[in-house]
Amino acid sequence: MSMIVGVLRVRLGVFEAHTLKDKRRVIKSLKDRLGARHNVSIAEVDDLDHCQAATFGLAMVANEARFVESALSKIVDEIRAEPRASLLEYEIDVR
Repeated sequence: MSMIVGVLRVRLGVFEAHTLKDKRRVIKSLKDRLGARHNVSIAEVDDLDHCQAATFGLAMVANEARFVESALSKIVDEIRAEPRASLLEYEIDVR
């Protein structure tokens, strides 16, 4: 039996946020929704004090690389569709 770990790093622009409180409202909602809907671990890992940028790290464990790659790609698509944040860049690593 093999264990596959997938990691997704996402950088977002929250251009309508004028304060950290504005940004955190958007980010918390997105994190909670993604974590519940996709059964991933998620944390804000960079840009913590920047009110118009956020960087997430998401992790998923499964037994098939194709499943992990597909699931993380779906998360990217969902983030891309988020109207309150702009996807600036992302990186998927599956091992």
